[in-house]
Amino acid sequence: MRTAGSRRSAAFFDLDKTIIARSSSMAFSRSFYEGGLITRTKALRTAFAQFLFEVGGADERQTNRLRDALSELVAGWDVSQVEEIVAETLHEHIDPIVYQEALDLIRRHHANGREVVIVSASAAQVVVPIAELLGADAVVASRMEVEDGHFTGEISFYAYGPAKEEAVLALAEAREYDLASSYAYSDSITDAPMLDAVGHGFAVNPDRAMRRAAHGHGWGVLTFRKPVGLRSRSAARPAIVACVAIGAVAAMWILALASRRDRTA
Repeated sequence: MRTAGSRRSAAFFDLDKTIIARSSSMAFSRSFYEGGLITRTKALRTAFAQFLFEVGGADERQTNRLRDALSELVAGWDVSQVEEIVAETLHEHIDPIVYQEALDLIRRHHANGREVVIVSASAAQVVVPIAELLGADAVVASRMEVEDGHFTGEISFYAYGPAKEEAVLALAEAREYDLASSYAYSDSITDAPMLDAVGHGFAVNPDRAMRRAAHGHGWGVLTFRKPVGLRSRSAARPAIVACVAIGAVAAMWILALASRRDRTA
């Protein structure tokens, strides 16, 4: 319990490849395709961008490539349809890819009186339902511009790199977090400003560059290995396939559906 005048602390979690084992936006690609939101051409282009993201890591170049592909992909989408698809398929797509270690940390921080904040470059329409599923207390996410109930393809706020840090600082001021006693977790070197903004930064599943940064900045290093079903937490599900296979399989799966649809049209 906080004493008079004391400030609470928080735990800030990146989402993609930190709490869940892949891109949150791409996790729903199959359902978006089945709902008629994704065309065959855009499906292949976006799957390729995701493939490069998985293989190359979440550096600035790859993240910007994925952002541009997703921005082009969602232009014209009906926002209410997107929200409906995410709500209906949330457990199907997210449950199997949540890391058990991340769930344990979220529970531990809550038990110690800290608020949990999900900070993600993915769109709020995807991040907010996932955050609610995880029991998070607040969300920082990218905001897509909407006109007449449809995404324009423009991004009014991109929660990436230094912008993440700025949003975290603004939220900390608004909610009176003591950042010196707060925690932050991310797999991506682009989140270095966010990790430096708190007293306890942690690199999750770091590649070589992120491991070097962790050593130089004095961050802890964590390895998450166990994706687990949220509705069946007592037994971990098998680990996901290798990252190189994810993008390729997604592309082939989507194209197979498209070909099947063409044959039956």
